[in-house]
Amino acid sequence: MNQTNASRMEAACSLLAESERRYLLYQLAEDATANLEDVVTQVAAWELDARPATIGKEQRQRIYVSLVHNHLPRLADYDIIDYDLRSGDVVLDDGFDDIKPLLEQFKQTEEKVEIRELPSL
Repeated sequence: MNQTNASRMEAACSLLAESERRYLLYQLAEDATANLEDVVTQVAAWELDARPATIGKEQRQRIYVSLVHNHLPRLADYDIIDYDLRSGDVVLDDGFDDIKPLLEQFKQTEEKVEIRELPSL
């Protein structure tokens, strides 16, 4: 394995190590585009192992801040997603194809999220 491939693999593993980033990508994998408000609710539901309708304002706010200030910019830096905070649009970008196989492996072994609730990749 050359240095470039090793670096890309390390970056992919690092990006997917955070559950909120994985959950965001699980959500986007189904349609390749989503609204940030919907993503926040679904990520919070998976994080808390709860139904989306039961997620409170404080829980949504915590996930929103985490996504906007940390996870969305990191994923965008690697061209995995693109997002617009004004419109709330979050879409998959070309770099997603590079991490999709690894994301599928995470999805298969994910213990926190019930597989029946995850979209197919």
